[in-house]
Amino acid sequence: MLLGALAAGVSQVRGWLAAGDTEATLAATRRLGVPIERHDTHTLTIHGGTLHAPTEPLNFVNAGTGIRLAAGILAGQPFRSVLDGTEQLRRRPMRRIIAPLHLMGANISGSQDRAPLTIEPAALRGIRYELPEASAQVKSAVLLAGLFAQGVTEVIQPGPARDHTERMLLAMGANLVVEGNHARLTPGQPLQPVAMTVPGDFSSAAFLIVAGLVTPDSDLTITGVNLNDTRTGLLDVLLEMGAKLTVTPTGLEAGEPVGDIRVQTSDLKGVTVGGGLVVRMIDEFPVFMVAALCASGTTLVQDAKELRVKETDRIAVMAGELRKMGAVIEERDDGFRLVGPQTLTGAAVEGHDDHRVAMSMTVAGLIAAGESVVHDAKCAGDSFPGFAPTMAALGAAVTQQPQL
Repeated sequence: MLLGALAAGVSQVRGWLAAGDTEATLAATRRLGVPIERHDTHTLTIHGGTLHAPTEPLNFVNAGTGIRLAAGILAGQPFRSVLDGTEQLRRRPMRRIIAPLHLMGANISGSQDRAPLTIEPAALRGIRYELPEASAQVKSAVLLAGLFAQGVTEVIQPGPARDHTERMLLAMGANLVVEGNHARLTPGQPLQPVAMTVPGDFSSAAFLIVAGLVTPDSDLTITGVNLNDTRTGLLDVLLEMGAKLTVTPTGLEAGEPVGDIRVQTSDLKGVTVGGGLVVRMIDEFPVFMVAALCASGTTLVQDAKELRVKETDRIAVMAGELRKMGAVIEERDDGFRLVGPQTLTGAAVEGHDDHRVAMSMTVAGLIAAGESVVHDAKCAGDSFPGFAPTMAALGAAVTQQPQL
């Protein structure tokens, strides 16, 4: 939606996910004067080319990706804008994007470097920016600001991170050169509209993958999943753990590899995760913790301090909720350690207004003895509307959870 808003013409998008975060970004994009037609739940027509000054703050609700990418775009616009969201979003750190945007000349500020963010018009200049740690959101914010800067913008990251923005920019004709972890953008080339189908989200598929691996007698195939290797670190780890996974590539969509994943019940073994692999599976750690509890031996996660500043402190929250089910987990500053397999007992747990926590605890409930209740689980709709009906269709005994 954001790149379609910048393209000079009409973009057609199929397979758009009508989830909480994307709905918030859609509303914010419309407040920037971009006409967007919804033909059905999953099909959009975006009439891009010109942004207009919003008459009120842009409310991104809980969409951390939306607010950070939009900040890069709006830093280069000739009008004032305010970007805001819920209290949860206001707690999330924004200095990581504010700092490089300041180096580009942006006039962006927020109390204690958090939302609401106020952006005033400013002339941007291209910079060479070396990220202190790999981050797709920071990289994207800088590159998007670079579209409106004077001169070349270069981003160098210490390791791989999600590259959806680069792939989309290339598909839309941007003058972008990507070599390994180095991206170089030369502005001045207008973005061209696209007609594309959005591949299935791997982070959403991850809950079904882990559920299939740990639930007895499971055999399911998830089709049309995005297999971009900057996103699929969890697959590599699960295969190392002995998971029965069969991945079948089926093609490309707007530069993104797509395929099917067959999942079968597996005997897993513990593993150590750290280094560059962490970035490639950063959103999957909550449900990975559930998989680790079912694995034989020690599982150690390190170099994952980023989990402390997601929608929640996902290390502390997941460990705390799983302990209610009887799990024994040792928290560490940058990860966790546990020894499995462990036996869980059904319990009442909390989703903490964090979609990935709520869905992970639901998967944990599948392997716990007795009934489990996940309170505050409606947040699953932020990224996976219809999660509970999907689980039920696969045979899970999910009841009285219509808010999922």
